Amino acid sequence: MNVLIKSATILDSKSDFHNQTQDILIEKGVITNISKRLKNPNNYKEIQLDNLHVSQGWFDSSVCFGEPGFEERETILNGLKAAAKSGFTNVALNANTYPVLDTNSDISFVKSKAESHAVTLHPIGALTKNSDGKDLAELFDMTNAGAVAFGDYKKPITNANLMKIALQYANSFNGLVCSFPQDNSIAGQGVMNEEVTSTTIGLKGIPALAEELQVARDLFILEYTEGKLHIPTISTAKSVELIRAAKKKKLDVTCSVAIHNLVFSDEALTGFDTNYKVSPPLRTKDDIDALIGGLKDGTIDMVTSDHNPLNIELKKVEFDYAHNGTIGLESAFGALNSVLPTKTVIKLLTKGKERFGIEDSNISIGNKASLSLFNPDVSYEFTKDDIISKSKNAIFMGHTLKGKAYGIIANKK
Repeated sequence: MNVLIKSATILDSKSDFHNQTQDILIEKGVITNISKRLKNPNNYKEIQLDNLHVSQGWFDSSVCFGEPGFEERETILNGLKAAAKSGFTNVALNANTYPVLDTNSDISFVKSKAESHAVTLHPIGALTKNSDGKDLAELFDMTNAGAVAFGDYKKPITNANLMKIALQYANSFNGLVCSFPQDNSIAGQGVMNEEVTSTTIGLKGIPALAEELQVARDLFILEYTEGKLHIPTISTAKSVELIRAAKKKKLDVTCSVAIHNLVFSDEALTGFDTNYKVSPPLRTKDDIDALIGGLKDGTIDMVTSDHNPLNIELKKVEFDYAHNGTIGLESAFGALNSVLPTKTVIKLLTKGKERFGIEDSNISIGNKASLSLFNPDVSYEFTKDDIISKSKNAIFMGHTLKGKAYGIIANKK
C-alpha cells in the first residue's frame, strides 16, 4: 500500500515529529518520509482531510463481536470494520461467544477469521472452561495459538483458590489474568448502582461494595502469588484507591475503565432507557471524578469502549430483564475527547498495548505504518447513521460528541 498523507498534525510523544504538521509518505506499509511538504512523483493516493490529525494506532482492550454463535449481534468481519472506521488498529476480543473461546482451536478460529484485515485481532481466552468458574481452561495451549490474556467476560471468579491457582499457573509463562470486579453475593439481583437514584426510581441496586470487595480480594491474592493481574472496567472511587495502594506496593496490576463510566452517572437511568444498563453499572458523579483522577495520575492504565453488541430482543424489554451492555467503538473517541484533553485521550487510547504484548510502532521514518486518523475538534450528534455495528444498543445515542475518527492505516491497508 502506497499513500501520501498531506498536512497532518502528528500527536505521538515518542516521535520526533510530535505536535508538528507534516506530510507523511507511506510505501509498502512503511513510513519512508516525513516532511513539511512532500511531492508525489509516483502519483500515489493522497489523503487530505479537514483538520487532519494522526497518532499511533489505537487499542481497545475489551470488545465483543458475537461470532461464533451470536452472528445476529455481530460478525468478526463487520466488527473489525467498525473498529477500523472508529480509529482502532488493534482490538482484544472477549471470549463470550458460543462456544466460549477456551481451547487452542477456538483461538485459532477467530484469528483466522481476522487474517489480512487492517485491524489486528487479539483474542482473550476464557480463564475457566466454558467460563463457568469451575476448572481452569487450557491457558498455555491458548497462548501458543495467540491468546494475549485470559478472563471470563463479566463473570467474576467466586472461588478464591481458583484465582490463586490461575495467577500462579499463568505466571509460569508470563500470562496475564483478567478478573471481573464484582462479588455476586453482594450484587445480588441489582440492576443499577445502589444510591439515592435507585431508591428514588425503585430499581434494585448494586452497592459499590460489590466491586470493592472483589478488587480487595484479588489484590490480596495477587500479592501472595506474585502473579500478573488486569482488572477490567473498574467503576468506583474506592477501587481507584485500592489499586493505587497496590501499585505503591509494586504489585503487577493494571486496570481499565469503560468510557461510558467516565461520562454518565446513575442519574441517567431516571428515564429507564435500557441502553444505559451496563456492567459495571453507572455510578455517582463522585465516582466519575475519582476515575478521571485515576486516569490523570496513572492509577488507571487504559480506557476501553467495552463494546458489546446486543440484538434488539435483549434490550427492548422491561428494565429488570434487559441485558447489560452497549456498543462503544464508534463513539469511543468522541465521547472520551469530550471529557479529557485530546493529548491525554491519545495517550490513553495507545497506552494499553504494552500490557497485552502488542507491538508499539511510533511515527518515525522506517517504522511500519500503524496510524489512526482523526479530527479532534468537530462536534456532532451521535445517531444511528454513525453506527457501523449490526446491533444498535448505543449508550451515546442522541448525545453530542466532540471529535471523530476518519479511519486507520495499518497492515498495509
